[in-house]
Amino acid sequence: METIVFGSSSAGNGYLIKDGGHSLLLEAGISPKKITVDYKQVDGLLITHEHADHGKFAHDFIKRGAMDIYCSKGTAKALDLPKHRVQTVKSKVPFHVGKWFVLPFDVQHDAKEPVGYLIQTPSDKKVLFVTDTYYVKYQFKGVTHALVECNYSFDRLNERFINQEIDPNRYRRLLKSHFELENVEEFFKGLDKSRLEQIMLIHLSDANSDANYFKQRIQAVTGVPVDIAPVKAVR
Repeated sequence: METIVFGSSSAGNGYLIKDGGHSLLLEAGISPKKITVDYKQVDGLLITHEHADHGKFAHDFIKRGAMDIYCSKGTAKALDLPKHRVQTVKSKVPFHVGKWFVLPFDVQHDAKEPVGYLIQTPSDKKVLFVTDTYYVKYQFKGVTHALVECNYSFDRLNERFINQEIDPNRYRRLLKSHFELENVEEFFKGLDKSRLEQIMLIHLSDANSDANYFKQRIQAVTGVPVDIAPVKAVR
């Protein structure tokens, strides 16, 4: 199994999971013109919520006509998506995308109906995809690969707030909309790690994070290899 990152920040998010001859796209925050994939091998596109860095190019993907888009009803409405080639999903109601088996679950974010995804690949890997939430209330068993947001460190964010380097409204929003380092640590402490092979930390803030420090902290908690998704989107 392979994960390709096309962007992982507020500038745009896009990921591709490859498993043998099958692929699944996650998020529509990067233009399809800039995603170098064989769309004939992409079985579907999952979107977590409507914010521009995750859903801006949903209509462009639909125009390509290469695959169906899967998202919540709230997300589809917020993005004003047509019914054609758009499949709405519900939290805790699993569905199939070709040979992929997907379980959406609700997350905590300032969007209409945001979700995360637990994805079983054709070769029976289990990929957890969590982004843009400040808390995850569910436990998951048998996860082999985790793509989890680790957006900021509270100490770093608070220091910038005290030094008046960040807008107060932005400061308050981050606290209630994105996954903070210590919360990510607590999440991984409670996660079943019996099959866990790899972690990728995604959607790091360019101003409120420290990639190497975050990597060390999460590796210490989990005991498995940790990668950091590139912050910059493809251009």
